[in-house]
Amino acid sequence: MHRYRHALWPQIKDRLAKQPERLSIVRKMVELGIRVSEDARFYLGDVEISDTAIARAVNVDRRVVRSSAEQILQDAQLKTILSKLKPSGASLVDVAQELGYQVIVITADPHKPGVISVVTSILAEYGVVVRQALADDPDLTPEPKLTLVLQGTVPPEALVRARSVASVSSVTLR
Repeated sequence: MHRYRHALWPQIKDRLAKQPERLSIVRKMVELGIRVSEDARFYLGDVEISDTAIARAVNVDRRVVRSSAEQILQDAQLKTILSKLKPSGASLVDVAQELGYQVIVITADPHKPGVISVVTSILAEYGVVVRQALADDPDLTPEPKLTLVLQGTVPPEALVRARSVASVSSVTLR
């Protein structure tokens, strides 16, 4: 079985490997959930994002952004992927304390299954509710992390148990 045959980033990277500026534009699109529409406009949800704004964000000329949109629409595989992206929503991480939540950051082998399941089961045993789970894409992030925003007090023994999960290398309470 080819488990990672259809991984998102390798497909995109293969198509744009010789165009680093366009690759950086597409990386930002994937990171933020920006899609390209049939009329070659960029959208974050239902909000149109200007070529200039994207250009500033990735430090390229706006004309490169414009030509990237056109290239995406001309490539069936890129169009299929990049015309359907959506933002994943607002992160509660930076406002967790103000909301009375706790945050734990977990570093683990991103290719091993079950980390989210095992850690959230441990937390549930202590009555801790997961309000939000944010996982970095290992194809886009050199050191991917799983960040959990939690309601309830995380007891030290829950952290010890989470750290003992086989594929977990660290658990940090923020």
